[in-house]
Amino acid sequence: MAFFDKSLSELKTYLPEREEPRDFDAFWASTLDDAHNHVLDPVFTAVDYGLRTVDTFDVTFSGYGGQRIKGWLLLPRQREGKLPAIVEYIGYGGGRGFPLDWLTWSSAGYAHLVMDTRGQGSAWSRGDTPDPEADGGNPQFPGFMTRGVLDPATYYYRRVFTDALRAVETVLAHPAVDETRVAVAGGSQGGGIALAVAGLAPALLDNAVAAAMPDVPFLCHYRRATELVDTHPYQEIVRFCKVHRDQVETVFRTLSYFDGVNFASRASARALFSVALMDDICPPSTVFAAYNHYRGPKDIRIYSYNQHEGGQTFQRLEQLQFLA
Repeated sequence: MAFFDKSLSELKTYLPEREEPRDFDAFWASTLDDAHNHVLDPVFTAVDYGLRTVDTFDVTFSGYGGQRIKGWLLLPRQREGKLPAIVEYIGYGGGRGFPLDWLTWSSAGYAHLVMDTRGQGSAWSRGDTPDPEADGGNPQFPGFMTRGVLDPATYYYRRVFTDALRAVETVLAHPAVDETRVAVAGGSQGGGIALAVAGLAPALLDNAVAAAMPDVPFLCHYRRATELVDTHPYQEIVRFCKVHRDQVETVFRTLSYFDGVNFASRASARALFSVALMDDICPPSTVFAAYNHYRGPKDIRIYSYNQHEGGQTFQRLEQLQFLA
């Protein structure tokens, strides 16, 4: 994919008007209040995967609706005092896999919690958390983007983002963690989830998130994405609207409660973004829309000749320096 979006100079100043419902904050406050009706009950069970320098724990905690969410916690075996922590969210279709897949941050001296994504984990890495859909929903295009999309209360990502907030509460509950040094991170879908948590943290998590690292984030500026690229997962929304012609504005109203652009405008944690200018999965203008609206201190790494893979190890090196 060659360059197809706005020029870099245009991207740097791209500040689209946000599509935000009036009850955005009330919706999320009520959602987390409902979640707090269920005891978090974090369980950290030591597991042996043959690693000599990292302690690994199978994690379970109560997410949306009290439903039990899986994850991994990795800690450096040799540690003194409390550790800074990373809560990481996973890209679309992936699951938590195995602890061996997630060794960078614990090797660098961080406590690292990887949250499994409910209902996912069968496309490129295995997951262990179902999505019971207790609230009902609507007919959907295959995938997750239109699951329950006709009502914010039933939309799939309401459950995921609630799980993600409770994952931060879970890592804060571990005695090895320095509660003043918690960062959220992820790539693609994981980056979009990290943005949501960073945006909700000031009001709903007592500013518990100190840093955010969204890489080539998905789940941002939905309407533009669906109008600009014909790739999945955004194409799921297009295909749904192609059939449900009379529900287009209903769909985008629901999506406005879950748009990274709206979360970015509320975030206060310092942030390091990344964007790839040939990315036809998460178009550069959708990333810059979130970045330019981001309220907290921020920086971005730009990978001019990359697609959705972004900076990969180059970006991980940038992240290590950012948090040092």
